[in-house]
Amino acid sequence: MKEQIKPILAITMGDPAGIGPEIIVKALDLKETYEKCRPLVTGDAGIMEWAVKQMGTAQKINQISSVREAKFELGTIDVIDLKCVDMDTFEPGKVAPQCGNAAFVSIIKAIELAMAGEVDGTVTAPLNKEALHKGGHNFDGHTEIYAHYTGTKKYAMLLADEFLRVIHVSTHVSLREACDRVKKERIIEVTELISNACRQFGMESPRIGIAGLNPHASDNGLFGWEEEKEIIPAVEELRQRGFNVDGPVPPDTLFAKAKCGKYDGCVAMYHDQGHIPFKVVGFNWNKETGKMDSAKGVNITLGLPIIRVSVDHGTAFDVAGKGVASPDAMLLSIDYATRMAISRIEKN
Repeated sequence: MKEQIKPILAITMGDPAGIGPEIIVKALDLKETYEKCRPLVTGDAGIMEWAVKQMGTAQKINQISSVREAKFELGTIDVIDLKCVDMDTFEPGKVAPQCGNAAFVSIIKAIELAMAGEVDGTVTAPLNKEALHKGGHNFDGHTEIYAHYTGTKKYAMLLADEFLRVIHVSTHVSLREACDRVKKERIIEVTELISNACRQFGMESPRIGIAGLNPHASDNGLFGWEEEKEIIPAVEELRQRGFNVDGPVPPDTLFAKAKCGKYDGCVAMYHDQGHIPFKVVGFNWNKETGKMDSAKGVNITLGLPIIRVSVDHGTAFDVAGKGVASPDAMLLSIDYATRMAISRIEKN
């Protein structure tokens, strides 16, 4: 019988004032997590000890300085302690420079471990951009930090849950600029990235649906020219290269079809075109409590030399430390990172 591969995953603490520590504690309190991987946390041991007490679990914190000191045992949370939070001044649910800095150094440590081959993949808990900037680190978010510190020039964001996977031609730019970024070369680039990622998830010949930019994918030029000049030529070239692609598919039907299994992945032309349907599927709002029951979905940065998977939700300062945050997205992130790491290990 083939020996089961259990990759080592570095999980970043996230902003300690948010729900990151809480959802990590919950995810690492489950047997199923340790059955699939060997997790450790990069961050502050004091914060993780505080989170365990807030959650009321019986877990112990194993304060370590290197991967080789980790126990990887259920009931023990291995924490590479960066001593980055002053517990005397720490306040949950508040934007603070020290918390932004703590999130940043936790990420940098995880990147360093992955680049050195000491861990097989990384999973990131949410950070707060305002706190990050107040802490002296002027990045837009995780993706840009990873790209900078790995020297990556071509990368893209992939959103994924169990059934829906979406990559974007552009993300954090104005809608007007996003239209200008719909170019054949970029469409081909991100389609290759999502196709390769789907293969890492175990799909031999992933079928990719490529969205149009305009209503009804322009209806043969009635509502715009981008489909004819940029998207259709990209689809034709991708088919010539052997990719299993369909498009341009009208944006108002693409994601519904993908959810029902017609496509293994979708290429969205801009941020909201992909994010809105993804979050409609994955986020469950409880109108009685006025809070999210769960926020399921992950954010994967493709094109990096290392694996990075993140929960696709924010720090939720309003509920931080109250024990109500759902670990669903963290569990899904660990699952995706595990599958991607195993795929890489088997290829090597």
